[in-house]
Amino acid sequence: MRGRLTNVALLGLLAVAFASGWVAFELSGQPARAVLLVHAAAGVAIVLLVPWKSLVARRGLRRPRTMRWASLVLAAGVAVSLVFGFLHSFGRPDVGYLTAMDFHVGAAIGVLPFVVWHVLARPARLRPADLSRRNFLKGAALLGASALGVAAVPAARRAPTGSFEAANAIPTQWMFDSTPEVDIQTFQLMVAGTAWRYDDLLAFSDSVTAVLDCTGGWYSEQAWEGVWLHRLLPPGASASSLNVRSITGYSRRFDVDEAQRLLLATRLDGSPLDTGHGYPVRLVAPGKRGFTWVKWVTSIEEEGLPWWWQPPFPLQ
Repeated sequence: MRGRLTNVALLGLLAVAFASGWVAFELSGQPARAVLLVHAAAGVAIVLLVPWKSLVARRGLRRPRTMRWASLVLAAGVAVSLVFGFLHSFGRPDVGYLTAMDFHVGAAIGVLPFVVWHVLARPARLRPADLSRRNFLKGAALLGASALGVAAVPAARRAPTGSFEAANAIPTQWMFDSTPEVDIQTFQLMVAGTAWRYDDLLAFSDSVTAVLDCTGGWYSEQAWEGVWLHRLLPPGASASSLNVRSITGYSRRFDVDEAQRLLLATRLDGSPLDTGHGYPVRLVAPGKRGFTWVKWVTSIEEEGLPWWWQPPFPLQ
């Protein structure tokens, strides 16, 4: 495969891998499985193109170029993302308090500016002559080989999102959030203008068994107990969405009609929440990814904005 075609193919595969990975972070259930198969196939195809890309890279290294370091950073970042993506598939090893998925996603996001630079600085475009039967067969062979590679990756006990099963829910927080200290004597949960103390919330015993599927690469099914959110809302509300906010400033917005399916949990598996799990109150959102399960909830505000008026993933 010629160098220009190799570069075009790699650019397309990187775009597919990034887009499918981004979508898979948001989805849960069977739709995520289909997206993840596409994501995995793109990753395998990139690896299969490495021998051809190495030839292109060797030729490029012989030429004097400014910004060569940017190309090397791009290559290293893609390599790190691929390596940790496959490590996750083979068993989700942790590196300190970070998971293989954290490195996989972090490296992919980190190289994104370098991909944009590479496309602008060294554009590679298809030509009419490239759309030949021979090249079509090469592309089909690459896709077939990548599909076989995906089939060879061990599935283990993974959710449709690709997460591995954990025996218990693991205390985590989003990105740079730190675990706060809460003075339970002064704690109040504000719900649509009404203050609820911790003892008030403990009086409720609504429960649900739900799967917490964390974007860090693990999932766990646990029994949560607390109060359904709709029971704390004033009757006759005309809001479009509910903004659930943490003590840390982290927040996620939900459609107001989902209030009957959202639990404000004070207990986990029959015991009070500990600080790492969101004590004194955390949100349980069955069927949604872990980053929507807001911890250390301090307020829930009725808003006129639609639920989707927020970044697909938190920026806090």
